[in-house]
Amino acid sequence: MNPSWTTTKIVAIVVAILTAGYMLPWAIAAVRDVPHWGVFWVNLLLGWTIVGWIIALVMALRRQRVVLVP
Repeated sequence: MNPSWTTTKIVAIVVAILTAGYMLPWAIAAVRDVPHWGVFWVNLLLGWTIVGWIIALVMALRRQRVVLVP
């Protein structure tokens, strides 16, 4: 077995986990039915800064509006 191929697998798994963590606010917003395209763009463009990622997470976790229809 080629050792560099094993290293490639490890790097691929680490990159996949980091990508999932990076896009976590958008995934949370999509699952919670919060308007998620704003969260997506903030997360994609500003998520590399810690502040941008936290803002996207707060947007994803904000309270949902409840519309009562009589």
